[in-house]
Amino acid sequence: MLDQPIACVDVETTGTSPQYDRITEIGVVEMDPDGSVREWSTLVNPEARIPPFIEQLTGISNAMVEAAPTFSQVAEELQQRLAGRLFVAHNVRFDYAFIKNEFKRLETAFRADTLCTVRLSRRLYPQFYKHNLDSLIQRLGIQVEDRHRALADARVLAKFLKQLPHEHDATAINDAIRHVMAKPSLPTHIPEGLIDDIPDGPGVYLFYGDNDMPLYIGKSTGLRSRVLSHFSGDHRSTKELRISQQLKRVEWRETAGELGALLLEAKLIKQLQPIHNQRLRRENDLCAWQMLPAPQGGHMVTLKYAADIDFGRADNLYGMFTSQRKAVQTLRDLADAHRLCLIQLGIEKPSRAKATPCFAHQLKKCHGVCVGKEDPLRHDLRLAEALARLKLNAWPYASPIGIPEKHDGREEMHIVDRWSYLGTARDESEIVEILAGGAVAIFDLDTYKILVKHIKGRKVLPLA
Repeated sequence: MLDQPIACVDVETTGTSPQYDRITEIGVVEMDPDGSVREWSTLVNPEARIPPFIEQLTGISNAMVEAAPTFSQVAEELQQRLAGRLFVAHNVRFDYAFIKNEFKRLETAFRADTLCTVRLSRRLYPQFYKHNLDSLIQRLGIQVEDRHRALADARVLAKFLKQLPHEHDATAINDAIRHVMAKPSLPTHIPEGLIDDIPDGPGVYLFYGDNDMPLYIGKSTGLRSRVLSHFSGDHRSTKELRISQQLKRVEWRETAGELGALLLEAKLIKQLQPIHNQRLRRENDLCAWQMLPAPQGGHMVTLKYAADIDFGRADNLYGMFTSQRKAVQTLRDLADAHRLCLIQLGIEKPSRAKATPCFAHQLKKCHGVCVGKEDPLRHDLRLAEALARLKLNAWPYASPIGIPEKHDGREEMHIVDRWSYLGTARDESEIVEILAGGAVAIFDLDTYKILVKHIKGRKVLPLA
C-alpha cells in the first residue's frame, strides 16, 4: 500500500456544500514509500462568514481567519504537495469536492486518485458497526488534541494506514484498496474524470446521444450514484443497456431538493422529448369528466379537454385521462360497478321512444332513473360516490405562489400557478422576472400529481 506517495487530507469548512461553502483550514500529512512523513497545514480566509455552530464545532472563529491567506494564495503550494499523490480522506468525496471546487473557482483543473478511509475501514473491519473518525480514534487508542482541526484529523488517517499492516496481511489490504478504489465502467465516449464532477446532491441529469439527441432525463436526490447506476455491469433492463451504448454526453442541473428535481425533470422531458422517457412524454389529448346539470333532471357528465378549459381553475372535474377512449372506458367501468345509468350519464343516447330503458337497465344493472323508477337525486348520490376518488383538486389560491426549498446552503423558490410550474428563482429579481415574463400556465398532469403530493404541509408564499 505504501509503495506510492500518499497525502492524508482533511479540510474544515463553513458548511457542508462544496458548491456554496468555503474552506477555513487545510491539513495534509504527506507519506512517502521510504517512510518519510511531512506535515503541512494552514488556516484559510473563506471570504465568507463562518456560522456560529461551525465556530463552536471546529474552534475556528471568524477572528482567527481574518488575517489568514485566501485559498488563491495557498493554491499553488497545495497543488505541489498533492501532485502525484494518492488523495486519502475520511469520507473522501467531501474533502476532495471542496478542494476541487476551490481550484475550479480559480479556473484550475484538479484531479487525483482518491481513497476513502471510511469505506476501507468498513471493508477491513466488518465486525465493527461504526466507522466514523471518532470510532477510528477509539479503536486505535489514539490521543488526539484539537479534534475537528484539519491537521489533527489528517494525522489520525496516517496512523490508521500505518496500523493496517499490523492487523492484516498485504493481500487483504491490497484487495480491500482495489475494491474501494475500483473505477466505474463508463461508456466509451464519457471521460473518466466527468464522474468526479457530478455532485452528490439532488438534481436532474440529461443523457445525450449522437448529434446531441436527448436520450434520457432522470432525477435523483443523489445525482452521482444515480448516474453511475446506469453503467453497472449487470444492466437491469434492455433500456439501461441501450442508453449506455448510445450515450455520448452527460449534463446535470442541481436543485435545492427533491421537489425541484421532480418539477424540473417533468418540464425538461416535455420540452426535449427524450426517446427513452415514454412515461412522462407530452400527452396532447388530456381530458377529464365534468359534472353538470342534466336536461332531464339530476346530473350528467361531459368530457372536457385541456385545450378548451382551464383545468387549474375549473371545478367539478373528475379523473385525468390521456385519451377519450380511456376516459369513456373508466366511466363505463364505474357505471357497471355502481349501477349507474348510461343515458343519465350522457354517454348513451336515449331512444326516440319515451321511457325507453337504457341497455344496463335491461341487464338489471341500472336502477331505472332512465324510466322514472329511481329519483335522480339518489342516482346523483351514487354518481358522486363513484367519482369521489377521481376528483381533481381545484387550485386553492387566488394568485401564483412560491414554494421555498433549501438544501446544503442552496435556496430556491418554485413558482407555481394553477397547478402549472412556471420556473424556479434564486432571488427576488428572478421571481419578478418569472412572473413578468408572461409564462403561460399550461396544465400538465405530471406536474399536477407532483404538486398535489408534495405541497401538503409545505410553507407557501402568495405572489400577488
